[in-house]
Amino acid sequence: MAGRIDGTIDGTGGDAEIVLLDHPDVGALLRSGADLTRGGRSVPLAGATFAPVVTHPEKIICVGVNYADHIAEMGHEPPTAPTLFAKYRRALIGASDDITLPPPHISTSIDWEVELCVVIGKELRNASETEALDAVAGYTILNDVSVRDWQKRTSQFLAGKTFEGTTPVGPWMVTRDELGDGSGLAIRSEVNGVVKQDSNTSKLAIGVSEILSYLSTITTLDVGDIIATGTPGGVGAARTPPEWLAEGSEVRCSIEGIGELRNTCRF
Repeated sequence: MAGRIDGTIDGTGGDAEIVLLDHPDVGALLRSGADLTRGGRSVPLAGATFAPVVTHPEKIICVGVNYADHIAEMGHEPPTAPTLFAKYRRALIGASDDITLPPPHISTSIDWEVELCVVIGKELRNASETEALDAVAGYTILNDVSVRDWQKRTSQFLAGKTFEGTTPVGPWMVTRDELGDGSGLAIRSEVNGVVKQDSNTSKLAIGVSEILSYLSTITTLDVGDIIATGTPGGVGAARTPPEWLAEGSEVRCSIEGIGELRNTCRF
């Protein structure tokens, strides 16, 4: 098994050390066609700093309202097709980097959204669901931090989804041979030690293979693209009263079999 592939210091993650690989990030490693398990010297895992798994993806595509519990809390009907939006590269940060909050005069409505994230391992176009799943290199975690009032200014989500320095992704990629189609994984977020989201990827309304097949009908998915699959119930916007991230908020997002993101919110 290839296991955990890191995108910051280019390695496979273990309990105590990281084996360095000769590539700048996971996207470059996948594009090279190199053996994912071949590495060089080891360094301690403790104290390692992780940048985004893919630092320069061609595309960052996200799916909205895609968990049964989140659909219910937002008062939506189940989707008949994926709700799509995008992010830009400068939104991405590493697994332990600070989340950059917009100044209070811009927005104070900042929300958390833990998501299973797919890393594309081979070019995909007009694919069946079986072909689509075969193109998955592996999975990582993404926190789709959302500036809700900007998101809701129009019918298009983009403005509230791609504020610079807001979206942690990592800490590493776990290969598909370990996690299959990504279903059946516990998914959870905490803010300041309080559980906010606690669900399972089996509650995805539209699963990984269907999402990728659908996207590949629209555009070619390239090696290193990252696809966020949606967030479960428990977001701040759906609470009464709404709850938001603030200066100093500590956010932990975890997915079974992958790991966790730990980020502090700062202006």
